[in-house]
Amino acid sequence: MLTLESVETFYGQSQVLFGMDLSVNDGEVVTLLGRNGMGKTTTIRSIMGLTPARHGNIAFDGENIRNRLPYQVARAGLGLVPEGRQVFPNLTVEENLISTHENRHGSDDPWTLEKIYDLFPAVAERRRNMGNQLSGGEQQMVAISRALMTNPRLLILDEATEGLAPLIRQDIWRTLDMLKAHGESILLVDKNVEALTRLADRHYIIEKGKVVWTGDSAELRAAEDLQHRYLGV
Repeated sequence: MLTLESVETFYGQSQVLFGMDLSVNDGEVVTLLGRNGMGKTTTIRSIMGLTPARHGNIAFDGENIRNRLPYQVARAGLGLVPEGRQVFPNLTVEENLISTHENRHGSDDPWTLEKIYDLFPAVAERRRNMGNQLSGGEQQMVAISRALMTNPRLLILDEATEGLAPLIRQDIWRTLDMLKAHGESILLVDKNVEALTRLADRHYIIEKGKVVWTGDSAELRAAEDLQHRYLGV
């Protein structure tokens, strides 16, 4: 579904990605792991066209999307839950959701307001509140809901549970479990290795802008020395 090959991305003259390779298959949950500053968010920004890659290939469903603008990438079927949530503060929760609602790819069972409210009852309760009146956990639920309302073929989450209270984190992990069970394709960045190995099919660890290890959850759980070397603080 998604393939990155030898991707190189810069901020001005400073290179951040040095030949990134990554793939996500249809119906698969894949994680991107690494310490802060290693290039995880830049990889996502490169995929979405927010920080365009200078070299390499980025393909979605076999089509090159490296040089597309962010709105064109989104229309191709990629839904982003960005780091920092970026909920529209001057819109109500329901307006945040309606603003992105689309079913461009003709899903037989598309996301609707009713389905979102069943998924996140707390979002339904706060639907008349403004975006800037929500807690961090509520904003994250709205950010996920807003991405789902685009009916994406691939959902990308950057720092899915960062800064959230433990109970909210549990709600987010349960939601991602349910989305996986329904066949949603997901690319996920988070620091909770234990939760990620329960959820995901495959993992990529990056160090200084390139992949240093990839494998499945059983292999990652068994590789404690690897976790200490590349993920430990």
